[in-house]
Amino acid sequence: MNNLTQRFKVTLLIMTVLICNPSKIRGEEGVSAYDFLNIPSSSFVMGSGGVNISSLHSDINLADQNPSLIGPENNMQLNVGYMLYFGVSNFAGARFAMATGEHGAWGAGVRYLNYGSFQGYDPEGFETGDFSVQDIIVEATYSHDITYSLRGGINVKFVYSGYEKYTALALAADLGLSYYDEFHDFSLGFVLKNMGGQIKRFEDKYDRLPFDIQIGITKGLSEQFSFSITADNLVRWKIPYYYHTNNEEGVMKSGGFLKNFFRHIVLGIEYDPIRSLYLTMGYNYKTMTDMDSYRRSLLSGFSIGAGFNIKAWSIGASYALPQRGASTLMVNLGIDINEFL
Repeated sequence: MNNLTQRFKVTLLIMTVLICNPSKIRGEEGVSAYDFLNIPSSSFVMGSGGVNISSLHSDINLADQNPSLIGPENNMQLNVGYMLYFGVSNFAGARFAMATGEHGAWGAGVRYLNYGSFQGYDPEGFETGDFSVQDIIVEATYSHDITYSLRGGINVKFVYSGYEKYTALALAADLGLSYYDEFHDFSLGFVLKNMGGQIKRFEDKYDRLPFDIQIGITKGLSEQFSFSITADNLVRWKIPYYYHTNNEEGVMKSGGFLKNFFRHIVLGIEYDPIRSLYLTMGYNYKTMTDMDSYRRSLLSGFSIGAGFNIKAWSIGASYALPQRGASTLMVNLGIDINEFL
């Protein structure tokens, strides 16, 4: 194991300890035990900066970004995906969607997030053996056309977390709206994300879910290009980030006005040279600053993606390098079952 991978695993272990001991510092610093709920399951979204709630891209996995982004046009579609996260964690998922009437759609999905195996220690420092860290998300989505241009949706998530001997259950919901102006090739998204709370605690205190308000716009620049801007973390202005100093001391930092402003903004651009092929690139300034003390690279914050479809099949992939030696790769395979009926 190289030093970087070891450092990342130690970081995950520290996060696990904080989750199992919520009274330490989480309440003061605004850290949620369920931030994994914000990891996208779509390679298109990952390649567009990691957050996109307004794009009308044909991908049923957009339901975990904004539940109003699926509709009757997604009838009888299935998508499976896999992500190698930061080079050490393995995430997988599947989602199905179908129409209900002329103006509605429903979907269901499951996501499995495995962070690998860790060496456990008791309070005296003696090894207690390896343990696993994993999260499971089971989702149900429903959307309905409110008007010709406006659609609403809800995504309900049941969450199980198992960290060594500690387990917890949570229930969360996303409420989303999407508006599309066909004449100006403009779409707007609005989401209330991760509303809810824990049903079963890890220990004595309840942990918060990462409730968020998000607003996004996507504008077509030409027949081939479209541009997306998403503002997230709108429930708070300052977003502190963990900084690891040269003397190995960890401190929380919060920058000035401009740094905080751009930590709320995610940018994405899509290029469709032909109908069956797309290319994406995104930039997430928050990702870059979060990696500030963990050997970030010149590519930290940037992501790229590509995909194509042939008849009933669609394939998408995305890649990001948040820090040197720890890349993130995601692939999706979609099937239009209508083609086989």
